[in-house]
Amino acid sequence: MPKFKLFADRKGKADQAKNNRFVKLAREIYVQARRGGPSPESNYGLKAAIASARAIQMPADNIERAIKKAAGGADGVDYEDVLYEGYGPGGVAIMVKCLTDNRNRTAADVRSIFGKRGGNLGESGCVSYMFDQKGLIVIARTENMQDEDGFMMEALEAGAEDVVIEEESFEVLTAPEEFEAVKGKLEAAGYAFETASVRWLPQNTVSVEGENAEKLLKMMDAFEDNDDVQDVYHNFEISDEEMHRLG
Repeated sequence: MPKFKLFADRKGKADQAKNNRFVKLAREIYVQARRGGPSPESNYGLKAAIASARAIQMPADNIERAIKKAAGGADGVDYEDVLYEGYGPGGVAIMVKCLTDNRNRTAADVRSIFGKRGGNLGESGCVSYMFDQKGLIVIARTENMQDEDGFMMEALEAGAEDVVIEEESFEVLTAPEEFEAVKGKLEAAGYAFETASVRWLPQNTVSVEGENAEKLLKMMDAFEDNDDVQDVYHNFEISDEEMHRLG
């Protein structure tokens, strides 16, 4: 099973990527607070957004400011969720999740990012059949978490569908509707999350290299730099050796 790593975490990009994630998560927190109210205890969408923000050490002031802005409602900004689908170089499948207050602007930006880097924006449904929507909880392995079988049993008893054991982490997969319950039980058990969100995960992956790999990395960077883009899901993998060669 593939590793579900975000390209925003690549070496040399971490600081800028974290700043970009702060902006995007502040928008997500604002939207969830506007839609479901400012209390995370009664608003699960807001609670999940705050958890994602804390997982990347977003300052508490930023979180509170986004919630207060939503509660005030002074600016009247109304965001909508849009999911774009398309193909990257080599025909790989890509889905782009956006939060936007201007659908025309965002569609033009996404189309341009695809087109300038050897891909193309497709119709709704053109690649989503290659993905499954799952809850993904990533927990970093520590010296106290070496009992792989024990942790797997604990996660499965909490309602997880599967646990992927990696060298540096445990990746807990859930059904979307069970995500909050499983996350809550693991959180209550004292586990801290690197990532916790409902995502589109590829059923299979395609290995890319050379020019296609280089174009795809530039495409991922361009999406990361766009404020409207909240997340990108894809079915390609690039080996560590190829990443090193590309620098």
